Amino acid sequence: MIIIANWKAYVPDVARGKKLVALAKRLASTTKIKIVLAPSAPVLGLLAAGNRSRVAFAAQDISASTDGVATGESTAAAFASAGATYTIVGHSERRALGETDAVVAEKMRRALAQGLTPILCVGETQRDASAEYLTVLRTQIGTALEPLTPKERLGVIIAYEPVWAIGKTAAEAISGSDLTEMVLYIRKVLGEYLSHKAPARIPVLYGGSVDPTNVRELAAASQVDGFLVGRASVNPDSFTGLVKALHT
Repeated sequence: MIIIANWKAYVPDVARGKKLVALAKRLASTTKIKIVLAPSAPVLGLLAAGNRSRVAFAAQDISASTDGVATGESTAAAFASAGATYTIVGHSERRALGETDAVVAEKMRRALAQGLTPILCVGETQRDASAEYLTVLRTQIGTALEPLTPKERLGVIIAYEPVWAIGKTAAEAISGSDLTEMVLYIRKVLGEYLSHKAPARIPVLYGGSVDPTNVRELAAASQVDGFLVGRASVNPDSFTGLVKALHT
């Protein structure tokens, strides 16, 4: 099981970040859960330097450019140098700001070129009776994977984050059976870009409304390999509960 803790902008200071890192290290040392922390760029640079623990670090986003004439951008190379080994790509909040599938595909290439494992976020904004949302997923995955080599495709993580489920209570979010169907569909699409049994080797995570009460049920009822967690990941009690629920 993998937990990606997306701190978003909830942790603006290093002092709080250090406490959360210490908690993550304790949890990683006593469980078999793989924990990846995604602080904001300035905080990551101060927390990830020289990291040798079982806890890994991820960028929340990277630039699609490597050009020096890009004020305000943070490149994949800069994050790799700062200690990140993963990066989130195509998060729904970035897509909502206008990030296109083509830009996401370019960021995937930039990440892999610098040795970062991309966590590709895909998901529909709403469900429809005619199942057009499946086409959305197919397009998002296909556009991101098409430019990659077969070897590069094996180094990708998929995070399914249905936008309609974000911000809801756990009871209102996705059911175990629905998540199972979506994981199977994602692996079916992956099968179009990977050979033989390779799609089963790609971790598929769920990013939505999860808490300690439903995360174990979702993990047990589906074939999901982990979770992309937002607000709950910066609450010590909630995060501890999530990790322990998956460990037992």
